[in-house]
Amino acid sequence: MGAFPRKTATKSKRTLKVAAGNRGMDFESELNDTCAYYQEKGRALFSKRPTPINVVKVDYTHGPKITEAYFETQSTTDYNGVYQTRYIDFEAKSIRGKTSFPLSNIPPQQIKHLKGVLQQGGIGFFLIRFATLNRVFLLPASYVIDFYEKKPRSSIPLKDIEQNGREVEQKYRPRYDFLPLVDELFLK
Repeated sequence: MGAFPRKTATKSKRTLKVAAGNRGMDFESELNDTCAYYQEKGRALFSKRPTPINVVKVDYTHGPKITEAYFETQSTTDYNGVYQTRYIDFEAKSIRGKTSFPLSNIPPQQIKHLKGVLQQGGIGFFLIRFATLNRVFLLPASYVIDFYEKKPRSSIPLKDIEQNGREVEQKYRPRYDFLPLVDELFLK
């Protein structure tokens, strides 16, 4: 044997853990860019609803940092706005699953809110991103509400989403061009 001990190769495995609440942040950021593009081009006006929080404690030692806060009210949907003189309200969801969209991702107040939007003549839908598959679908709120209330299963199968929704074209700019699908599904 030589004078130097033999090194054994060890592979370190790094796992990136993403909190459930943050896994859609890239999707949300890209949707914000899409909405900004639509506004810049004068095609539509959509706004991201802020989550209402009440700040309890702030740490000022290294610049202001919120250390304790709570939600003031339950949130409704992520986005609202106007397109072709019609009010639109939609929710964006990003999941890692490959075969279905779990209904547990939809809080009851979102269903209630979207039912109200539809009753008032507005347009409501979900944009669902299957992150692992790199596919995004626009699914009408009416379909989701019906499925949610009847609950034939605890999740909406991908094949049902493909049949009852439309796949959103992914491009450079806008990233998720969903307005042609709004035209096709709601404005013809």
